[in-house]
Amino acid sequence: MKKMNILVVDDDREIRDVLHVYLRNEGYHVVEAVDGLQALQILQQDEIHLIILDVMMPNLDGIAACLHIREKSDIPIIMLSAKEESLDKITGLSTGADDYVTKPFHPLELIARVKAQLRRQNFRAHQRDNVSEIRIDELIINKHEHLVTVRGNPVALTPIEFSILELLAHHRGQVFSVEKIHQSVWKDQTPFFSENTVMVHIRNIREKIEITPRSPQYIKTVWGVGYKIEK
Repeated sequence: MKKMNILVVDDDREIRDVLHVYLRNEGYHVVEAVDGLQALQILQQDEIHLIILDVMMPNLDGIAACLHIREKSDIPIIMLSAKEESLDKITGLSTGADDYVTKPFHPLELIARVKAQLRRQNFRAHQRDNVSEIRIDELIINKHEHLVTVRGNPVALTPIEFSILELLAHHRGQVFSVEKIHQSVWKDQTPFFSENTVMVHIRNIREKIEITPRSPQYIKTVWGVGYKIEK
């Protein structure tokens, strides 16, 4: 079974070390960051399945980092904070965190919360996978029939084009880099790929589903980052 990657973001090395040991003992692969800026850099490079995010950190704190992450991803986030006031918890959860744990905490309690969040995420992913049809305005993607229609008209997509469109539609609001699209669709983890290959497929999809490909309604370009379909 593939290991789940947990990103631990905390400027306290002792906390990172303790969590690293407990998470590793549960079979998770642990990635560490000392502040929000480093966490955002890691998220652009690595596949992360859950984030443990401290609130009070230098450079970019947990609240700001959470807001940045939620612009692109629905990855589970558990916030850590020494603040116990209800208002602080509300602030943390309102920025998009899935859970909030106050310091000091027992590592086994945090591990239980990690497992609970990953179960919920897997359940949501299972629900998405079992949905046979995705509707986005006048765009309909039927997975079982491998059929796409726009404004009631069938659209002939190649298998690769269909997979790219389905990937973006399944994760609406999440930005996918060219490399991430290549890895997800071609199942190729090697660094040897051509960005032009993905970009040409995106262009072809737009030509087929968009009324005005240069001003796309569905597949949006996030300059310098990648592509997404809006929520």
